[in-house]
Amino acid sequence: MTSTKERQRAAAKARLQRNMAAQAAKARKRRQTQAIVGAGAALLLVVAGTVWLATTVGSDDKKQDTAANSGFVQCAFTEIPKESRTKEIKDVGLPQAQQANTGVQTLTMDTNLGPITAKVDRAATPCTAASFTHLASKNFFDNSKCHRLVTEGIQVLQCGDPSATGKGWRDTDGTGGPAYRLAEENLPTDKRPAYPKGVIAMAKSEQPGSTGSQFFIVYGDSQLDPNYTVLGTITGGMDIVEAVAKAGDDKAFAQQAGGGHPKKEVVIKKVTMSEPQG
Repeated sequence: MTSTKERQRAAAKARLQRNMAAQAAKARKRRQTQAIVGAGAALLLVVAGTVWLATTVGSDDKKQDTAANSGFVQCAFTEIPKESRTKEIKDVGLPQAQQANTGVQTLTMDTNLGPITAKVDRAATPCTAASFTHLASKNFFDNSKCHRLVTEGIQVLQCGDPSATGKGWRDTDGTGGPAYRLAEENLPTDKRPAYPKGVIAMAKSEQPGSTGSQFFIVYGDSQLDPNYTVLGTITGGMDIVEAVAKAGDDKAFAQQAGGGHPKKEVVIKKVTMSEPQG
């Protein structure tokens, strides 16, 4: 027969095995719970990261789209040092640096011979259009004469010098202008001719970034070097320019840059620029 001690040892061993089994079961359950919690936390991190990434990328894209479609550009208007200004310089301040680059403006020149109008696209020439608008608002062109007509080689009528001392092709040929300069825009490098009939463009010196107030109206196709900003296109009054050209010039600048003063005088009484449309 089994002794009492042997039965006690067997019972103790059985209790130990049951305790160990219970502990093992608890450990497995704990590990399973931890695994589930860990997986859930990882999933939450993945979801949170995805949301953050989408939000960040979306925000960046929105910022880029906003910048690209803001409708504004920064223009650089370089002031001429006071010690370098001649008596022909007319100081009317500087245009604002931030300018709209959308919309179309109507340029109107009220002359002694009738109105001359042009269409100006600010998408092509935002800074030049802004400068012209600024000058017009300051009455810069009022009562100024178109000082030069060229009928040979190129066919242009040049205006925009309020001092009426213009004697050549470029703003720097002893002629007047504003107290600042700006860079060239919308250069017709791929056009032949570069300056066809109907174009209104800006005069400048041989140096880049020297556009001022002087401009020229092309009344016959002219193959100039494409260095001059195309401001816009004449929409009315070309018959006035053609009549001035037909009357001829006095050849005063024949030995310099060609042409001379128009024999049929053109006086710009007022220049206006409409608000951008579209």
